[in-house]
Amino acid sequence: MILTVTLNPAWDVTYRVPRLTPHGSHRVASVLQRPGGKGLNVARVLHALGEETLATGLAGGATGALVAGALEVPHAFAAIAGETRRTVTVVDTDATIFNEPGPDVRPDEWAAFQESFAALAARASVAVLSGSLPPGLPEDAYAVLTRLARDAGARVLVDAGGPALRAAAGARPDLLKPNEAELAAAGLDGAAAGADGALVVSRGAGGMLAVTPDGCFEAVPHEVVAGNPTGAGDAAAAALAVALRDRAPWPAALGEAAALAAAAVAAPAAGEFDPDVLRRHRRATKVRETSCPW
Repeated sequence: MILTVTLNPAWDVTYRVPRLTPHGSHRVASVLQRPGGKGLNVARVLHALGEETLATGLAGGATGALVAGALEVPHAFAAIAGETRRTVTVVDTDATIFNEPGPDVRPDEWAAFQESFAALAARASVAVLSGSLPPGLPEDAYAVLTRLARDAGARVLVDAGGPALRAAAGARPDLLKPNEAELAAAGLDGAAAGADGALVVSRGAGGMLAVTPDGCFEAVPHEVVAGNPTGAGDAAAAALAVALRDRAPWPAALGEAAALAAAAVAAPAAGEFDPDVLRRHRRATKVRETSCPW
């Protein structure tokens, strides 16, 4: 089982408009509302791939109940007193995202979640820790969960940015998966981030780079896919979690991650992917060994 953690889930509202004009009035072509958060998107992709997965995290208030009630994958949220946040995404040819900060989490709620997470991690082969941290949680929250998961026998993937990523790197997860901006915001170079495991960096239309104990590899998409890139990194994380579980060779793992990320861009919402695009990119995505940039 692959366990996904979303400490700061959201109720996502996605508006599609022909063109986003700052300070202008817009006629919305369509509205999509659903549970959101990076770990939930990872769980959705895994579920669609037929993988056994369980989503956990923190949820509170009426919005938290809405998230839990509408989530279509197996889940086990820990209740908190604060109100789960909302996000708004406006999509034209790209995506503009408005993220609320999230609820304040009390120390006793964080302690209770650690206990429940450790029990769930004991049943998991891989734990995926991803997304932002809500107010009230320490910067080393993912480092704490990494150690708990590893003590329980699970491999760990962390997809975060900033101080949370920097702290997590010190806990030696099996894989860090930031994008270029998140890696820079953490104040890490690739050598430091990947020193105790592997590092996969998402580079948008430029593909993906993996710095691993077996060498450095680059996946270059054969075409740029137009659509909503919001969930591309989460789809890649799902592919990499499966690869960690199966101990797949890094070139195969990176190729599948890049193909699934492209297929996610072609889908209408984060947590989904286009099967036809996935099949096409599985055949055409090239993975090559490259010199390590750090």
